[in-house]
Amino acid sequence: MDAIIGAINDLIWSRALIVLCLGAGLYFSIRTRFMQVRGLPEMLRLTIRGQKSEAGVSSFQALAMSLSGRIGIGNIAGVATAIAVGGPGSIFWMWVMGFLGASTSYIESTLAQIYKVKDADGRYRGGPAYYIEKAMGLKWYAMTFAVATIIAAGFLMPGVQANAIADSAANVCAGSSLCGAMDGQWFGLPARDAFKLGVGILVAVMLGAIIFGGVKRIANFAEVVVPFMAGGFILMALTVMVLNAERVPEMFSIIFQSAFGAHAAFGAMFGLAVEWGVKRGIYANEAGQGTGPHAAAAAEVSHPAKQGYVQAFAIYFDTMLVCTSTAFLILATGKYNVHAPGGGAALYEGVPGVEEGPGFAQAAVESVLPGWGSGFVAMALFFFAFTTIMAYYYMAETNLSYLNGDRHRPLPVLLLRLGIVAMVIFGAFRNAQHAWALGDIGVGLMAWLNIIAILILQKPALIALKDYEAQKKAGKDPVFDAEAAGIRNTSLWKRDKT
Repeated sequence: MDAIIGAINDLIWSRALIVLCLGAGLYFSIRTRFMQVRGLPEMLRLTIRGQKSEAGVSSFQALAMSLSGRIGIGNIAGVATAIAVGGPGSIFWMWVMGFLGASTSYIESTLAQIYKVKDADGRYRGGPAYYIEKAMGLKWYAMTFAVATIIAAGFLMPGVQANAIADSAANVCAGSSLCGAMDGQWFGLPARDAFKLGVGILVAVMLGAIIFGGVKRIANFAEVVVPFMAGGFILMALTVMVLNAERVPEMFSIIFQSAFGAHAAFGAMFGLAVEWGVKRGIYANEAGQGTGPHAAAAAEVSHPAKQGYVQAFAIYFDTMLVCTSTAFLILATGKYNVHAPGGGAALYEGVPGVEEGPGFAQAAVESVLPGWGSGFVAMALFFFAFTTIMAYYYMAETNLSYLNGDRHRPLPVLLLRLGIVAMVIFGAFRNAQHAWALGDIGVGLMAWLNIIAILILQKPALIALKDYEAQKKAGKDPVFDAEAAGIRNTSLWKRDKT
């Protein structure tokens, strides 16, 4: 079974998907005339403006909801893995993927806005399943995406994130006066497992209190917690860099030299730097995977392109700020290891015996602020992982709503909520290896289905961009009329002509 799961995972997440994501980002950048550069001031302006309604959340809340899904344990562990396997140069290629991915995020998020609907409760719903059916007319294709999303986001990946929370909490607690050596039996379970089970139950209770309140409560929680958690992490990275200011020029030199195979120690890793930088960029910012459009569709805006701009900025925030903070935290302190291609002695060993992952970041903080490393990184992991679980639930619920024909059916929603709460508890103290692999298969399938779809369906998003820019140039606050723009099969974008 392990071999079968591994083979399927390797096939889905092969270099073909990496090339597809990178190529789509470059293509959309050209097609939008690099809106991620031209439109940066507009992204910033729209991010802090906008209003909510009974049907939808504000642009900022939708941004926070999408960031809660994008910013997860991969922003710490994934970046560390990229450095360990691809060398410091992988960070440059992660930036490239973030830059190109911003245009991909614009396309998919604008499509989600154009083809969004109102469910039986009067709330906006949308995402790849909706625009695949409405714009392509392929119900089976849309249902395949919806089922893959419900399985991956609703039942597989939440346990992985919960396991990371519980494991990091156990690492901090072990050996402290509160937990002692954490050996022997607690309540009939190995002490560490019992502790992790307790953490899982606590996380599940907190999650239940939020998701049973619906999308509005999720949005309200996200808009407060996401800026706080990301801001605190970025501030810590800046602090560490200031305290290691003399090493910062060398850090940038290593990144750029390694990115093009020019560094003396890491020159042979050029191919791995590109592969792992792009791969981690895709994993971290999720541009093209079809996750961000779910939150984007929930926003109350007068023009679909507005939320497209905001979600393009989400990629910058995730990659250029949060992921980069992890990279700078690690590289500025030299607390990382780099594996030799093909095995053998490590090319660089700044933290002997420490495996890639949160341990690099913990060692980096400890090196300048002794006693803070484990606790701070564990706290960051908690917020990153918890908000990601919350976002997973919203994605799963939206696709369940799609399969239910956007009708109000309380029982399936209740079962989904109970299921995700149960998976959080179970995943917290069980081995997450299989869940990771199966979840990756689900997310990878989402990415294949969505990228192919948006490459086919890009035209309405490009029309919306052109219309938005024309109205802005005329000095108007853009308002969208799908019929006038020649876009059919939408239900919410008809301008009142009375």
